Amino acid sequence: MGRAAGQSFPLRHGATRGVRRWIGAGTGALLLSGCMVGPDFQPPPAPDVSGYTPEGKLAPAAATTIAGGMPQTFVTGLDVGGQWWREFGSPQINAFVEEAVRNHPDVKAAQYALQSARQSVLQAQGALTPQIPGTFSATREQVPAASGGTTGAPSLYNLYNASVSVTFTLDVFGGLRRQVESAEAQARYQRFELEATYLALTANVVTAAITDASLRAQIAATQEIIAAETDQLHRVQRQFEVGAVSQADVLSQQATLAQTQAALPPLQKQLAQGRNQLMAYLGRLPSQDRGESVNLAQLRLPGKLPVSLPAQLVRQRPDIRAAEATLHQAAATVGVNVANLLPQFTLTPSLGTEALTMGQLFTPQSLAWTVAANIQQQLMDGGQLYRTKEASVATFEQDYALYQSTVITAFQNVADSLRAVQYDAATLRAQAAAERSARDSLTMAQQQFKVGAISYAIIINAQQTYQNALISRIQAQATRYTDTVALFQSLGGGWWNRTDETKAALPRDGGYLQGPDGPATAATKDAAPATPEASNASMETTR
Repeated sequence: MGRAAGQSFPLRHGATRGVRRWIGAGTGALLLSGCMVGPDFQPPPAPDVSGYTPEGKLAPAAATTIAGGMPQTFVTGLDVGGQWWREFGSPQINAFVEEAVRNHPDVKAAQYALQSARQSVLQAQGALTPQIPGTFSATREQVPAASGGTTGAPSLYNLYNASVSVTFTLDVFGGLRRQVESAEAQARYQRFELEATYLALTANVVTAAITDASLRAQIAATQEIIAAETDQLHRVQRQFEVGAVSQADVLSQQATLAQTQAALPPLQKQLAQGRNQLMAYLGRLPSQDRGESVNLAQLRLPGKLPVSLPAQLVRQRPDIRAAEATLHQAAATVGVNVANLLPQFTLTPSLGTEALTMGQLFTPQSLAWTVAANIQQQLMDGGQLYRTKEASVATFEQDYALYQSTVITAFQNVADSLRAVQYDAATLRAQAAAERSARDSLTMAQQQFKVGAISYAIIINAQQTYQNALISRIQAQATRYTDTVALFQSLGGGWWNRTDETKAALPRDGGYLQGPDGPATAATKDAAPATPEASNASMETTR
């Protein structure tokens, strides 16, 4: 007659070693013969296109002779530098970016999110190893003699027990390995979320610095126009006093000056709010603004602009790589749910010892062992496991569609940036020509008015035309720089040519019971030992 599974046996000489060999051999054989059910993920292929625009190769961006009007050519296959912002030749922009990356909380949060995801991978991998709990107990017990059917004094004795058990899930169908695969995909998602955070922050900092420089130039130009129009008003007033012009001409000049003055506060408001945004990007508070700024006229426009191949773009864009990781995680989840529909195999050997004295606790006579194998299969659950699997399949299909949408948007971003560089260069050339014409027209009108050839209304119109042309030219200059920023950003920002991870992104090897030891410790306090006074205070607070 066979023994029941799980029954204890006295351990003979060498039995422990034999059990270990049996467990190891059986486990290895099952894992080697085991499969991984569910889909095996592979990255989707890149779109089968050769470029981003219908005409393929783009003509160089138009050039003009003013600052910000340098020629730009598109170089297919040129790599994006890891520190692309240095292409603008501004030490202040470089300093802004370094400060933002060092201080902004979003970057730090992304680093710790990556660390958390990597810790989850290690946790998932732990499920593939045996789980070995150990217990020890000591019991002092008195048993009345009557419980044994005798009379006399009660029996008083000590009982000591120590045991070690092993629980090992045989991953025959790969459910646990698919869970590890899912956790690794989540870690890759967080890896590219870090890069997306880094890319957005650096692009926003550079754009904010350029916008700040543009607004400063617009304000300075507006103030110069106000000074010129004020001087012109004084001249008109003197001419009116001697009867050379009518009062209507004076009033017209006053109205023109007032309109120009009214344009100044909105620019100053934009500048102030833009400074607040720039300070936020740098990780500062608005009151910590030290006044650093960039001079628009001193910026350098990169002459050669990279245009990554479409097959490279899908490996460079952090948002595409993050969407790919999400798709991979969804595929692994399908595998986990398929494995849950199949039998689950568990092996549970245990080794224990029990004795009346500590000295006898680890002798061969006190040892006992069991080996239990368990196969579990859900026979009826109302279709819950099946529907869970089907839901994960639908999620996988959804994530694939979202991945395709992300790719389409990425290609649109690149195409938009290329068109912006191309057409805004032509806009700057036209605005520069318009400014020159407006300035010459104003000068000529002023000369003609002196000799009485034209009315003062023509001078007023020429002043307004020149003012608008000057501001539009400054805006067009800044746009050429921000278009270049947008192109670098749309191509992925060159993260593959630098190291953005810090120590905070790596799994921490802290003490077993150690809590936070980073910046977040500012939001904690050391646990105080419990005292009656503290307990009473806690109860009063609860009431």
